Amino acid sequence: MSTHASDPLAALGTLPGVADAVDSVRKAVDRVYGHRVMRRRSNEIAHEAALRGARGSAALAGADWALEEVRRRTDFSADPEARTVGAALRLSAEAGELLSIWRQSPLRVLARLHLVAAGEHEDSTGRPRQAGETVTEPLIEAPLPSPDEVAARLDGLAELVVAGSEAPALVVAAVVHGELLALRPFTSHNGLVARTAERIVLEGSGLDPKGICPAEVGHAEQGRAAYAAAFEGYLTGTPEGVGAWITHCGRAVELGVRESTAVCEALQRGAA
Repeated sequence: MSTHASDPLAALGTLPGVADAVDSVRKAVDRVYGHRVMRRRSNEIAHEAALRGARGSAALAGADWALEEVRRRTDFSADPEARTVGAALRLSAEAGELLSIWRQSPLRVLARLHLVAAGEHEDSTGRPRQAGETVTEPLIEAPLPSPDEVAARLDGLAELVVAGSEAPALVVAAVVHGELLALRPFTSHNGLVARTAERIVLEGSGLDPKGICPAEVGHAEQGRAAYAAAFEGYLTGTPEGVGAWITHCGRAVELGVRESTAVCEALQRGAA
């Protein structure tokens, strides 16, 4: 049995509000997985969740398109917003392919995610930023850690992932998400990568194995201001701040569940 000393994430499960958030998320996920439509049409629901999750993540990155516009478009190279939406869609499609690699080599997965998001447009694609390189990241304005600090903290995060944790999946996912936002290890697309990593943790942990509970939908629905404020709490490192970030991420998952439940209901009625 791991102790909190060797499993630092486990202690986070006792932070204010976290246990209730974990329980609420678990019940919500169980309910949507128990929906009768899931037994026959889970692939359709997973596809729709991926699309809606990508739309939500892109919205937080400054490209807030209507779902039908995301669904309709085929060219995502025309302008910065289109490229952001295209990057989010590619990441959403890639996430499921990386589940088996994540627990063995999370840094390799993060490099792959940035490569998928940035494409061939940047010299720094797929590697952590270096001294003197700037970062483009809408919404997150916190001071940037130095490249040396980024490297050290990425290594520490990778060690935690590889070692595994008894902490609930929500806790691990929220910490991975928050840490990547704090570090902004790449010159671009850090928010998109961080939210995709959160998705990978939730799916790979077994909490949401079919990928039908898109937290990105919930993050977008709660709004950019609430997302930024919750993240500022994470940055404080206080029990209250970190607990509030984890519960914010929990609410995002629940809102993602609500979205997929609505999709299930629409399929059941034959309306979608």
